[in-house]
Amino acid sequence: MPGAESAMSLEIRGLSVGYGPVRALRGASLDVPAGAVVAVLGGNGAGKSTLLRAISGTLRFHGGAVTEGTVTFGGRRLDTLHPSRVVESGLVQVPEGRQVFARMSVADNLRAGALGARGGRTAVKKALDRVHELFPVLAERAHQHAGLLSGGEQQMLAVGRALMAAPKLILLDEPSLGLAPLMAARIAETVAEINAQGTSVLLVEQNAALALRMATHAYVLEVGEVTLEGPADELAASDEVRRRYLGVVDEEAAADADGAEQQAPTLRRWVA
Repeated sequence: MPGAESAMSLEIRGLSVGYGPVRALRGASLDVPAGAVVAVLGGNGAGKSTLLRAISGTLRFHGGAVTEGTVTFGGRRLDTLHPSRVVESGLVQVPEGRQVFARMSVADNLRAGALGARGGRTAVKKALDRVHELFPVLAERAHQHAGLLSGGEQQMLAVGRALMAAPKLILLDEPSLGLAPLMAARIAETVAEINAQGTSVLLVEQNAALALRMATHAYVLEVGEVTLEGPADELAASDEVRRRYLGVVDEEAAADADGAEQQAPTLRRWVA
């Protein structure tokens, strides 16, 4: 009988997603083991946000639909559930773009995040204490309109709002987007702390260097397909990943990598 750790893993198998006639994901498979931080890398249009929408059940709001495959969390199918039921299962998404309720106070934004929580007032108080410990500025500015926060503070609020539901797994969509390097590093530190407290993380990022520092395992999406997969440190050391996603320009290394890929691909063997 599987233990609690394996029981709360996220498993995606052969997932295909379409927006009308356009296929945004093509047979994608990946895993987020309980307690892990897993990154999904890729450029614009690779299918990263679509993947998170499929997991969280919000595809329908964007005109998309799962056409093949399954998404399971803790052994339970998610791809057929309403988003509210997905949250109840212990999985919460932080959408791209720090989508806070600008005209509501910081405190009310956090209360909104607790609407899907279980356990009553005691659980909500515990979650709020956790958020204020992680982000003291949110306690200091509890009565301020969220729209008046800086970009970094809004990202903190977006993450904090998700944590109010006490999730087992949090989905982060481009958390460093538009942030100064120091603030992006602060968010990365917070993600590590959240994970250390027992919450698994699935992260999609265009900032591959940051994502690979945060993650233990990573996948690369290209035009809706998983093309590379492996331990984050090994992908970070890969010439192919360094050239495509880390901005490392080395003509000799690039030529060697191209030749090796044509003869005997290495990282691609990890893809099931």
